[in-house]
Amino acid sequence: MNKNQAKGALKEVAGKVQEEVGKLVGSKEQQVKGLGKQISGKAEKTYGDAKEVIKDSGKRP
Repeated sequence: MNKNQAKGALKEVAGKVQEEVGKLVGSKEQQVKGLGKQISGKAEKTYGDAKEVIKDSGKRP
């Protein structure tokens, strides 16, 4: 796991927490911010996944 994968996963979890807290307190703004973090986290994790594939494809069996 590279740093992009780790950061992305953490961002995604933080976004889910923020979204749920927004639901609990009735804040649409916090819900939207949480969803934004989740999307950003997924994108960063996907980028990290792609980096791993590229790195692994360069290795010889």
